[in-house]
Amino acid sequence: MKFVDEVSIHVQAGDGGNGCMSFRREKFVPNGGPDGGDGGDGGSIWLEADSNLNTLVDYRYTRRFNAQRGQNGGSKDCTGSKGEDMTLPVPVGTTVIDAGTQEIIGDLTKDGQRLLVAMGGWHGLGNTRFKSSTNRAPRQTSHGKPGDARDLKLELKVLADVGLLGMPNAGKSTLIRAVSAAKPKVADYPFTTLVPNLGVVSVDRMKSFVIADIPGLIEGAAEGAGLGIRFLKHLARTRLLLHLVDMAPLDESDPAEAAAAIINELGRFSPALTQRDRWLVLNKADQLLDDEREERMREVIARLDWKGPVYVISALEREGTNQLCHDIMRYIDERTQRIAEDPAFAEAVVALDQQIEDEARARLQELDDARALRRSGVKSAAAVEDEDDDFDDDEDDGDGPEIIYVR
Repeated sequence: MKFVDEVSIHVQAGDGGNGCMSFRREKFVPNGGPDGGDGGDGGSIWLEADSNLNTLVDYRYTRRFNAQRGQNGGSKDCTGSKGEDMTLPVPVGTTVIDAGTQEIIGDLTKDGQRLLVAMGGWHGLGNTRFKSSTNRAPRQTSHGKPGDARDLKLELKVLADVGLLGMPNAGKSTLIRAVSAAKPKVADYPFTTLVPNLGVVSVDRMKSFVIADIPGLIEGAAEGAGLGIRFLKHLARTRLLLHLVDMAPLDESDPAEAAAAIINELGRFSPALTQRDRWLVLNKADQLLDDEREERMREVIARLDWKGPVYVISALEREGTNQLCHDIMRYIDERTQRIAEDPAFAEAVVALDQQIEDEARARLQELDDARALRRSGVKSAAAVEDEDDDFDDDEDDGDGPEIIYVR
């Protein structure tokens, strides 16, 4: 199944039914009074989180959804039937955004959680509603109100306790295969992982956590190189990041430089995300001798000026993975307990999570705007200045008009 984590849809709630103008007509009943009924309410549109879904692919091609309209009122005080509500299932972890205002309407983070995104129109009134002692034969009715119409953007962020971060071929997929039942693709070429993968790690009886593997990053990913940074948003809701570093890369590159590049790209995507608790995991230790292993570890720690926890493992041989999983479980339990007991810490965690969400959304919107400009053939002034310096005579243009060049 194709993995889709961003879609745009249009929802149109049902209009309310119109009121009816009618008068009673029966044999032997002269001068019958008004008996026009009200219309029915229009159907509303709801989004509901469904744990059985893991992608938004259902909304990739079908993007317009219309709820049922309320029926018009009838004679003999008959009220029109109400339009049926429409419920759209989405994966757990879906954020709903108004495409016009960029306002976050809601966040569906629990299975079965429902969110009203378009309210159905109110019903119109029949002429029976307008009768009075002075208006015995009213001819007034009211029309049903139109239903809400909205353009929505749905963003899926996978819900995981631990997120894996690292260069391509750092061993992220191998690690998630070693510690969980997930079976992501593993191969000896870069960008084997094209979509996020989730795995449940069982540590002890009734104790487990969810680990997420995202496609690898490369230097320049913040500007769209490689697979870009769009999948980094899936790390926004994690509690802990594991930064995997290949200790014995096949291209004989410097592991410390690779680790520094990832940290730099992480900061360019979201400075707040760099404040998330992060552990350094040096992988592929089985390919080095003991002396080389210690030397590489000390070199990476010194070059990065690393102060946090450090683990040396071999995901392929499952060396050190058991201890790593137990330490992660202990960290999650302690963090949960501290959030429950320390209101100040809980408030700081919520603030950091919100800051990461805001920065990630702003960065992705910036990339989308730049892509739209490129497709339309419009270049920014900065891009033109980089391409052609002949027009730059180091003269002050003052407050003149901004010039946009078109190919």
